Amino acid sequence: MSQPRLMAIHAHPDDESSKGAATMAYYATLGRVRVVTCTGGERGSILNPRLAGRTDIEENMHEVRKVEMAKAAEALGIEHHWLGFIDSGLPEGDPLPPLPDGCFSVVPLEEPVGKLVAQIREFKPQVVTTYNELGGYPHPDHIRVHEVSMAAVKAAADPEQFPGAGEPWEVSKVYYDVSFSPERILAIHEEMEKAGLESPFLDWLNNRGRSPKRVATTRIDAHEFFPQRDQALLAHATQIDPDGFFMAVPRDIEARVWPWEEFELAYSTVGESDEIETDLFARIED
Repeated sequence: MSQPRLMAIHAHPDDESSKGAATMAYYATLGRVRVVTCTGGERGSILNPRLAGRTDIEENMHEVRKVEMAKAAEALGIEHHWLGFIDSGLPEGDPLPPLPDGCFSVVPLEEPVGKLVAQIREFKPQVVTTYNELGGYPHPDHIRVHEVSMAAVKAAADPEQFPGAGEPWEVSKVYYDVSFSPERILAIHEEMEKAGLESPFLDWLNNRGRSPKRVATTRIDAHEFFPQRDQALLAHATQIDPDGFFMAVPRDIEARVWPWEEFELAYSTVGESDEIETDLFARIED
């Protein structure tokens, strides 16, 4: 196969670092990886208690998160592109309030699809990763990323759609990220308890029945790139607490118990495997 090219489509800056980041760092050593971030994360809150109350950050969240994203991309060795839409925010309340005018989740679908088609045709990825139909979790921007991604992959191959967006390109495979599988969480949780450590996953396990199980078709052994993943996570300083959930698992335990990042094959022009895949580019030829 010619140079592998992987495109990962995400909703907000920091999503790329918590979902398949080690896999991206690995493939960046073999070819090219481009992350497309659909929004600027403008409506995100400061989630790191060390930065709580920083009005200079709150008043310039978009610019701060642009700098964080650049640092994360450097840590992973990847390319990055902003699709250019406005964060929809996470609505709260009962009933839920309407989403803000002009945000990513309410603009006409053809607008982000057209922009993403142009990216696909320019970059020519053989493999795309994105979110499942539930968004991974029910954030409106994550669900919209699924809709936009699947529509753009189909449209990018059709010369009659978006003719001004470049020459048609057919993506060979699309995967959904399966970062937080129950099997992974339980395995790490049990190992931490066995070692006499406090597990950060207890509440998650108590509520796991709320999350539909996904079937992982593909496991990438990316434990050698966990340090790059962690560096990328910490680059998003407004979103990641160094003493919080994402950093609470000892890395030697994680690498021993669950060295993989998992994906679910959602679309393929090159068939499927009866066994667990160990390569996102399996069966793809020139």
